[in-house]
Amino acid sequence: MALQRPKGTQDHLPDGSPKLSRDVQASAFAYVQDTARRVLERAGAQFIATPLFEEAELVRRGVGGSTDIVRKEMFTVYYFGDHGGYVLRPEGTAGIVRAYLQNGLKQLPAPLKLWTHGPMFRAENVQKGRLRQFHQVDYEALGSADPLVDAEAIWLMWEVVRELGLTGVRVKLGSIGDPADREAYNAYLRDCFTPHAARLSDDSRDRLTRNPMRILDSKSAGDQALIGELQVKPMLDFLGEAARAHFAAVQAYLRAWNVPFDIDPAIVRGLDYYRRTAWELHHQGVGAKSALGGGGRYDGLSTQLGGPEVPGIGWAFGIERLLLALEAEGVTFPEASGPLLFLAALDEEHVARAAGLALEGRRVARVEFAYRALKPANAFKEAERRRARYAGLLGSEEAARGVLTIKHLASGEQQEVPLAALNTFLAERAL
Repeated sequence: MALQRPKGTQDHLPDGSPKLSRDVQASAFAYVQDTARRVLERAGAQFIATPLFEEAELVRRGVGGSTDIVRKEMFTVYYFGDHGGYVLRPEGTAGIVRAYLQNGLKQLPAPLKLWTHGPMFRAENVQKGRLRQFHQVDYEALGSADPLVDAEAIWLMWEVVRELGLTGVRVKLGSIGDPADREAYNAYLRDCFTPHAARLSDDSRDRLTRNPMRILDSKSAGDQALIGELQVKPMLDFLGEAARAHFAAVQAYLRAWNVPFDIDPAIVRGLDYYRRTAWELHHQGVGAKSALGGGGRYDGLSTQLGGPEVPGIGWAFGIERLLLALEAEGVTFPEASGPLLFLAALDEEHVARAAGLALEGRRVARVEFAYRALKPANAFKEAERRRARYAGLLGSEEAARGVLTIKHLASGEQQEVPLAALNTFLAERAL
């Protein structure tokens, strides 16, 4: 049996490939990325790329040492002579903020809007929409704490999925307040859960002293049952005046822009550097856990990474999960186009000349050619198979007169084009 790809990964295949379980077409990925690029760059976001692996300490600080991602799901990178202090990135934000600080990007106009896409890595239990190598589109805005920046970030996430044709999505919006609000809420949670600590899962008992808000994110059915039984108050009840005004302003902008959202008091972010706005984008087509992605404000992250105070907000969505939602709604992508021209020689002595013409034609358009001589009928058949718009033939008669016979495959119309004018012909039709 031939070797197989690693569990929890996918092959991104060319169009026309047989559909295999858990494989996807590369053109679908490219379409999502291109749509995100168009929406985000129209808003002034600039592309940034960071390494696929980072210092382990960056991920511990940027994701949180107590999170399942750091404790259970990181891929560590080893190489000869090193202490193994690198990990494959599990998310994009920490690396982008590190790049912002390291490269002096604070000198650029604020808010600095950055975006990226690429693979992330987590040792997940593989299931629908959960992979060990997955891909994200990530957006970050650094340098402003204005609620208008928050609202724009949410709108941009919404706009990307809207441009892709997805309709069955809603924003779940919450706020986690300011540090003083979170401190008061954590004190309340300790008072709630301490008398019932024996009923908590091992992870939640550990969180009770260090970070009780993370109990609310517990995957334990027993923990969730206890939360319901105790009728735990939401974080929203503990918002201070400034955070409450900020939250109201974000909502007002979203209503003015017709972005559908629901207030979700259950949205929390357990790490200390998060502030105020938090949200998730949900769709039922991706499985039991319906989140396509989410975002939030992280004004304390820069100092957590050793830099000065830099307010920031960002979001990410998983491309694989988004593709599941699009499939559930029956949204189809434009097929990747074929070459503008497929060029074939009719006899072996002109194969090299046809190839040379094709290479010249590639200066203005996509041109492919046959690597051996073909009969006209076979040349037209191969051009159609490749989804070419035109087929060009070069035989002895054409070569003697310095022309190509070119056929428009959809209409069947044929014409002769001088060899010297081929690039002009292609340029006019490549527009």
